[in-house]
Amino acid sequence: MSRMTPKEMASRIGDGLLSFPVTPFRPDNAFDETRYRSNLDWLCGYEVAGLFAAGGTGEFFSLGAAEVLKVVATAVAETRGRVPVLAGIGHGTAMATQLAIAVEGAGADGVLLLPPYLVFSEQEGLAAHIEAVCNATKLGVIVYNRDNAILNEDTLEKLCQRCPNLVGYKDGIGDIELMTRIHLRMGARLTYIGGLPTAETFALPYLEMGVTTYSSAVFNFVPEFSTKFYAAVRRRDRDTVQAGLRDFILPLIAIRNRKRGYAVSIIKAGMKVIGRDSGHVRSPLTDLTPAETEELAALVARLETSEFAKRELAAA
Repeated sequence: MSRMTPKEMASRIGDGLLSFPVTPFRPDNAFDETRYRSNLDWLCGYEVAGLFAAGGTGEFFSLGAAEVLKVVATAVAETRGRVPVLAGIGHGTAMATQLAIAVEGAGADGVLLLPPYLVFSEQEGLAAHIEAVCNATKLGVIVYNRDNAILNEDTLEKLCQRCPNLVGYKDGIGDIELMTRIHLRMGARLTYIGGLPTAETFALPYLEMGVTTYSSAVFNFVPEFSTKFYAAVRRRDRDTVQAGLRDFILPLIAIRNRKRGYAVSIIKAGMKVIGRDSGHVRSPLTDLTPAETEELAALVARLETSEFAKRELAAA
């Protein structure tokens, strides 16, 4: 069972950097629990406010229900309360509610509700889906606003009135006007999380809107950079943030944008680059080419002598 209430979880994750650990796979495509435990133990050594097990970067979409439960249970066991563990859940309402119940039993501290499978629906349908999940668990629920699950402020307000354990809103679309309307309407009722791919690019402007945290995928393989970048964001050190974007984030995005699905693939490639090979991505995703992986390796190597590193050293 969870060690914290929904409000405690939301408060805890809103005060620091978040990340989605990759789900390692063996050559036979099975979940690599040994590597996953090793990665989690390593990541817990850095300043991170919460880890999302079986989330987007953790390839939730390619996992079976039993695998999701195994991944979450392993994360809970390995982190041993050092950081909150939030479980990715989703698909249709029936499966999402079943997963919510299961991960609560496995000891997760909260859930991230990913968009439902395939279908687009009206606000009433999305609200019914989210409310069913909230009613199925005592855990705090964070709704991921992206793709085919985009809520407006009216729907979100009604859900917050009916669902006390709906405590977080994760933005994955970058609609500044919608984000402003939601934040002005809901205020401190929710914890707001930046959730766009490579969220570092939006971190500083989103902070000015009241979004105090974001999920960093690159934390998986450059955790020192990620935590220092987040610290620069929180102290509103614009020059250092811009140096980090120029030196690392934007060149990484240039590689990521070459093919669909590379937002996950490039993180798995980064794990390989640093000596924590976590295997391939499952289909329908594809891995980076060897040349692209070498390009990423060179980018990581240049971090040590980058302008960002020099600025961080001077700020220390």
